[in-house]
Amino acid sequence: MAGKAHRLLRYNVAMSLDGFIAGPKGEYDWIVPDPTIDFAALLRQFDTAVVGRHSYEAMLAEGQTPSNMGMKVIVASTTLRPEDHPAVTIINSGVTETIAKLKAQQGKDIWLYGGGMLFRSLLDDGLVDLVELAVVRGAFGRWGSVAAGGPSLAVAL
Repeated sequence: MAGKAHRLLRYNVAMSLDGFIAGPKGEYDWIVPDPTIDFAALLRQFDTAVVGRHSYEAMLAEGQTPSNMGMKVIVASTTLRPEDHPAVTIINSGVTETIAKLKAQQGKDIWLYGGGMLFRSLLDDGLVDLVELAVVRGAFGRWGSVAAGGPSLAVAL
């Protein structure tokens, strides 16, 4: 896939039937693998992942590294120090501006990976181009919402 002048920021996430993406402590062990999804093909559509701190730390805890992902990884965090995480780019201010500039660069689409807080803030800033939900059977009550906080939005499905 050739690079595009306007890259899409795509939020691709698994969600329960009642709209939750994480358990009360951030766990995602309830998400079962879907053999119909070709993850290798999906990941080839991206050359950059934008990740929030919680998702980045969960990724590291599971033994995943940015080099395993085969793409550049940008972590939005106000607490992580760039010198402690040399394999990724840490953004601790100007997230909106940084993502807008990234979208204007030549390249593949950008994967917004992880939780609802970063998604919600980038959605509110008008930067999310596409939301791709994989709905997992089950309803779990008051867990981590797909779009934490903020006003309701009208969407087309």
